[in-house]
Amino acid sequence: MRAPIGHFDTALPAPDALDELTGPVAAAVRDWHGGVPAEQIVYVDTDPEWADTAVFVQHYGQELLKQSANCVVVAGKRGGETTLAACVVLSTTRVDVNNVVRRQLGARKASFASMDTATGETGMEYGGITPIGLPDGWPVLVDSRVVDLPYVLVGSGRRRGKLLVPGKAFAQLPGAVVIEGLGLA
Repeated sequence: MRAPIGHFDTALPAPDALDELTGPVAAAVRDWHGGVPAEQIVYVDTDPEWADTAVFVQHYGQELLKQSANCVVVAGKRGGETTLAACVVLSTTRVDVNNVVRRQLGARKASFASMDTATGETGMEYGGITPIGLPDGWPVLVDSRVVDLPYVLVGSGRRRGKLLVPGKAFAQLPGAVVIEGLGLA
């Protein structure tokens, strides 16, 4: 399956759209070392008011929901230490924070990070956080169903725009751990 770029007015290989990305995401694309060529990551321009998944698929087409993923920042706490991590799950599911994430991080308690923490630590806009370009050392927990898709629509680091990424590229991100059942229906 090819990337569903026909839905969008502007679609460029991500290396040709670095000015449209936040600093951390642009740096990650520029220095890309994944098994998938960076040119296979596609930036699509979208209106920021359509950044939230439900509004996005309503505008661009319900069929994109099955190819969309959300990236959320979670905080695992144990003994006064906090570990931040990113979780990537299909948009049709929700992150199993209380069980799968908590155990994976070895945390006593896990919860979604605050908006200020998520944006401040990633350098990305809320509603556009992507697993590409996260801080060094962060665990990136990826639901196995995301990796199995030919292409996945995910945030670009900004509310304006999305990235179309080959599913297998998520398993090649620094700190990536592919987990079956990370996303709950």
